[in-house]
Amino acid sequence: MLGFLRNIGSTGTGVPRHQWPWVRACLQKTVVVLWLLLSSTSLAPTQGQTKIPLETVKLWADTFGRDLYNTITKYSGSLLLQKKYKDVEPSLKIKEVDGLELVRKFSEDMENMLRRKVEAVKSLVEAAEEADLKHEFNASLVFDYYNSVLINEKDEKGNFVELGAEFILESNAHFSNLRVNTSVSSVQLPTNVYNKDPDILNGVYMSEALNPVFVENFQRDPTLTWQYFGSSTGFFRIYPGIKWTPDENGVIAFDCRNSGWYIQAATSPKDIVILVDVSGSMKGLRMAIAKHTITTILDTLGENDFVNIIAYNDYVHYIEPCFKGILVQADRDNREHFKQLVDELVVKGVGVVDQALSEAFEILKQFQEAGRGSLCNQAIMLITDGAVEDYEPVFEKYNWPDCKVRVFTYLIGREVSSADRLKWIACNNKGYYTQISTLADAQENVMEYLHVLSRPMVINHDHDIIWTEAYMDSKLFASKTQSSMLLTTVAMPVFSKKNETRSHGILLGVVGSDVTLRELMKLAPRYKYREGKKLKPKPNYNSVDLSEVEWEDQAEVLRTAMINRETGSFSMDVKAPLDKGKRVLFLTNDYFFTDISDTPFSLGVVLSRGHGERILLGNTSVEEGLHDLLHPDLTVASDWIYCITDIDPDHRKLSQLEAMIRFLTGEDPDLECDEELVREVLFDAVVTAPMEAYWTALALNISEESEQGVDLAFLGTRAGLLRSSLFVGSEKVSNRKFLTPEDEASIFTMDNFPLWYRQASEQPPGSFVFNLRWADGPEDTGEPVSVTVSTAVAVTVEEKTAIAAAVGIQMKVEFLQRQFWAATQQCNTEDGQCPQSCEDSDLDCFVIDNNGFILISERLQETGRFLGEVDGALVTQLLSMGAFSRVTMYDYQAMCKPPDHHHSSAQPLVSPISAFLTATRWLVKELLLFLLEWSAWGSWHNTGADAKTVFHHSHKHKKQDLLHPCDTEYPVFVHQTAIQETNGVIACGTCQKMFVMQQIPSSNLLLLVTDPTCDCSAFPPVLQEATEVKYITSVKCDRMRSQKPRRRPDSCHAFHPEENAQDCGGASDISASFLLLLLPLGTCMLLP
Repeated sequence: MLGFLRNIGSTGTGVPRHQWPWVRACLQKTVVVLWLLLSSTSLAPTQGQTKIPLETVKLWADTFGRDLYNTITKYSGSLLLQKKYKDVEPSLKIKEVDGLELVRKFSEDMENMLRRKVEAVKSLVEAAEEADLKHEFNASLVFDYYNSVLINEKDEKGNFVELGAEFILESNAHFSNLRVNTSVSSVQLPTNVYNKDPDILNGVYMSEALNPVFVENFQRDPTLTWQYFGSSTGFFRIYPGIKWTPDENGVIAFDCRNSGWYIQAATSPKDIVILVDVSGSMKGLRMAIAKHTITTILDTLGENDFVNIIAYNDYVHYIEPCFKGILVQADRDNREHFKQLVDELVVKGVGVVDQALSEAFEILKQFQEAGRGSLCNQAIMLITDGAVEDYEPVFEKYNWPDCKVRVFTYLIGREVSSADRLKWIACNNKGYYTQISTLADAQENVMEYLHVLSRPMVINHDHDIIWTEAYMDSKLFASKTQSSMLLTTVAMPVFSKKNETRSHGILLGVVGSDVTLRELMKLAPRYKYREGKKLKPKPNYNSVDLSEVEWEDQAEVLRTAMINRETGSFSMDVKAPLDKGKRVLFLTNDYFFTDISDTPFSLGVVLSRGHGERILLGNTSVEEGLHDLLHPDLTVASDWIYCITDIDPDHRKLSQLEAMIRFLTGEDPDLECDEELVREVLFDAVVTAPMEAYWTALALNISEESEQGVDLAFLGTRAGLLRSSLFVGSEKVSNRKFLTPEDEASIFTMDNFPLWYRQASEQPPGSFVFNLRWADGPEDTGEPVSVTVSTAVAVTVEEKTAIAAAVGIQMKVEFLQRQFWAATQQCNTEDGQCPQSCEDSDLDCFVIDNNGFILISERLQETGRFLGEVDGALVTQLLSMGAFSRVTMYDYQAMCKPPDHHHSSAQPLVSPISAFLTATRWLVKELLLFLLEWSAWGSWHNTGADAKTVFHHSHKHKKQDLLHPCDTEYPVFVHQTAIQETNGVIACGTCQKMFVMQQIPSSNLLLLVTDPTCDCSAFPPVLQEATEVKYITSVKCDRMRSQKPRRRPDSCHAFHPEENAQDCGGASDISASFLLLLLPLGTCMLLP
């Protein structure tokens, strides 16, 4: 290392001069660390320093721990519950879960479910194609249909508006409690599609034939959710029928043709290189239209596509230099990144297209030969105002005669002098030519390339079944639902079978049906196999890779096996975050995986070693169990599936407990239930029944002492059974949301066991776990209102141990504090006079949990905060001594605030005229864009005058989202249980701060006593904050360029010999208004 430094120009010290400040900072930090390490040894207190007697602190901790143990065991009844399970141990069995058998069973169930969805979609395809075959296009067709936006709308006279007839809507729990009509579908159109266009009317009329098929599919498979047909002309027929609500601007922006399911079903995967002319002739309005065209193209790309963008004028440059010479996956992150870069393009120079074309062909050739990219369609998108020359030799060299790369040309602006040349390029390279004169033109004209790419598949009548990646539901207007849902879509293309249009390969549209991940997870519920890490829904969820969730798998063994559709198992030590990332569990997980036949999916489940792989089985009679199930204070996990209640309409109103009782009594023989899980619930109900009598008797005996502060007792079992009992009136409960759906972390859900159950199950048996709780959850900025305490009840059979239940209490924070201050009044003196107490001004006492969060402090405002925020010196010392460890956690699904860009406030003062012109330019630019959109209303054919509203703003991507996807790291601090007591001295300048740490028995709590008279504020606080991982340019570029192995779609339809390549577009006949003709001139003069 030293030799290397000298070789690059070192001083006599071996360190380059320019690195001295850095070295000096490092030395300073090293001195601080060494000083801390030295100070941890025994140092004689300085004069006047408070001495903290170790035996007194231990006495306080032991007394407090004993008092807590007595209180908690008394009110929770934990010893009684442990005895009840111990009494039945001889009749118990502990079943080891076979992970491979479990994952295969789940896979088969999912395969059967997904096959039913495919059958439903196939029936829709057949019905649509048959209806089109019988339908004759009628240009003068008059037809009323249920327009999703207009239904039930009335005019000022109280009459239904046109296309807005009465449409009965009823709330339906199966469809997220939205108001729907399960008898008929409705039709949605984006704002820029005219609802009475002849193509629309004929398509809607033809697709009416789908209504009975929608209904029949839903009756045959009641687990079906949304079914729909997205037309290539832009309308979207959805079942069940629903009213669509415009956004706050009165705009319907959703266009089904931009959806991933539509694009993936309509075309095979593709490699796209976009060439954009940034020469001087593209200045102003033309550049605005070009940018919007690129954005529209990017919106048509999906996870299976690859893309790059090259700008050209006098020279060729990649708009993202990091992507030079390659194609990158068109996932959401990359598409959004490209959009931001496109928005920053500036024009200058002269356009030279041959170099750009050559570069594009080279990239596509290299990727094809290397077996990278989509390995299917390849295309070049040429966006220019027409100044093209010297292009023919490029095509002769790279693309003729086979034309393996399609070339699509987009003429920007109203000039038509170059139209013939651009059309010639498209027609001689199996592409398509369009002219885009306004922002409103972009959407429909860009869509033409999808129709061209779909021709080979349509001509061959290849009905490929596609399944999308998981994505957030957006088309069903999340504003109407409580929360967006993760889902996948199965879709198939719909073709015209008419012989006269065969060579044109006409795509009619795409049919699809959604499958929510929640429905899939019902077939593989987490309570069957414990729980792994949970994915966090976010806008770009579909870009989350398995390696970013199971990030400990650095070699990506698990990911590779699942990508390759293998069946097997894999083990790994993991750190699982808990409680919003404040805590961590150290687990050894076993992963089991297999593929789901006839789908692109693989399935994996994870079992935690030890009790996570074991299930407790006991025997009890139905009669005895039924009696105890009917107790009013007993509930079961409402999200768990003990019985299937969502298929038969008569069962949908039943709770899971009601369904179980009907099943056990034989009242409803049609109910299907999980018999093993029901038996577990019955057994737990019988064993835990005495707890109700115990709690009731206790409540009666302590009614006069109810002000002590224990609110309620509770227990939960491995089977999802929950019991609770109040010790005070409901109005006096410190946290009323606890054990209710409002506090999701405290109840059994489809995704999680309660936090108090999970933490207790990972603690040693007999140890109590304490947690502070806030009225409105962990994000509440106020003071905590209650403390929950829980402990696990373990059962051992034949040397195997399983967790049967967890039991605990909820108490007021003040009650816990009172017990502590009382315990610190104890001392070992014979006369009972204590020389020191935590209430003394020269002692500072904290009670913290095993993750460093303060439960008790003399200063109430510190309760709930991390100790490092309050006393950075103390936490730094505990870390250096090994009493606590810092665990670095990563979140590759995080959302971060964009960095602030501070501009010099003095800049406008340099030139007031410049500032005035800049402001004027911005105002004129906004005015021109507004006039452009206003004028576009009148520039369409008269048949669609009112509907061709432009709602895509060329500058819409300039507005940065408040949050953006990022990688973060954050520390979690964990007490090392081997160190139950320690003490030391912290050197803080002119004084030394003494401290003592003592474990509080039978708990996850620690007592810390420090000397507050020594000021250690010079030490920085130790914070538990997430920080964005900032990659250096080279590393960031490597990460962006890297492409993980992925499984490509099974089929590819790139070309067909019967394809009519001369159907390659023509000049636009859109008439221009006088204002639009003037706009380019004004824009060129005023826009930079």
